[in-house]
Amino acid sequence: MAEYYDTAVLPARVKAPKDKPGVEGSVNVVTNWITAAIRNEKFFALEELNLEIQIQLEKLNHKPFQKKDGSRYSVYFADEKPFLTPLPAVAYELSQWKQATVQFNYHISVDKMHYSVPYEYIKQEVDVRLTRSIVEVFYHNQRICSHKRLHGRSNQYSTLQAHMPEDHQKYLEWNGDRFIEWAQKIGPHSVTTVKSILASFKVEQQGYKSCMGLLKLADKYSVNRLEAACKKALSYTPHPSYKSVKNILTTGQDKLSDQPDQNHEISVENQYGYTRGPGYYGGKHHDE
Repeated sequence: MAEYYDTAVLPARVKAPKDKPGVEGSVNVVTNWITAAIRNEKFFALEELNLEIQIQLEKLNHKPFQKKDGSRYSVYFADEKPFLTPLPAVAYELSQWKQATVQFNYHISVDKMHYSVPYEYIKQEVDVRLTRSIVEVFYHNQRICSHKRLHGRSNQYSTLQAHMPEDHQKYLEWNGDRFIEWAQKIGPHSVTTVKSILASFKVEQQGYKSCMGLLKLADKYSVNRLEAACKKALSYTPHPSYKSVKNILTTGQDKLSDQPDQNHEISVENQYGYTRGPGYYGGKHHDE
């Protein structure tokens, strides 16, 4: 903090008040003078007391010295103020240092929050400086990025586009409506699947990669097969995933007919279970 304000701290020795007689004497004068001035006053709020102390302090600072010319106020402006330097534009903040490893998603995790780092530093260990408002990341004592510090619920993300690999940046141009519009060109089952994927994530953007992968399956397997695979997946679960649809296409399940087995020995009524017909009770059945 002393370096930040371009000053020096020279502590006095313990139990040696004569090391700083000017300070000790001034504290005694100010305390006694102001206390005496307000000793008969009554205050009903701390703000009232502080205001009166400020008024009395101004009077004391302008009060002429008894043994020399001037006052505390004039001495300050003539002898002390010319040697003062301007304060920094931003007040000093206490900081905390931690270490973190850049994960494969080019983010670091600090206090259950996630901050992006240039992707070139993946797997590298970095130093992190935390203040109440700022998070700074250093690699070999060189600052590589900074973020506004996140507060509130856990697992929030602060991601800068410049930190992303190029193949990740392209997803920023997309949104949920655009994926749905793309799926509409394939078929209604594809639309339902895309909407399900988007809804399965707490943050919609987290589902963009899965939606992109799903819809690009049409380039490899054709539009008709993708629509059929989505239909098949929806018959298994109301919330299909990209992996489940891809697995259906890989194994060729989308090519299987959805028509019921035309077995003449099983009546239409039996498609919902094994039902014994009236002939069963008329005599011996075939198993006997």
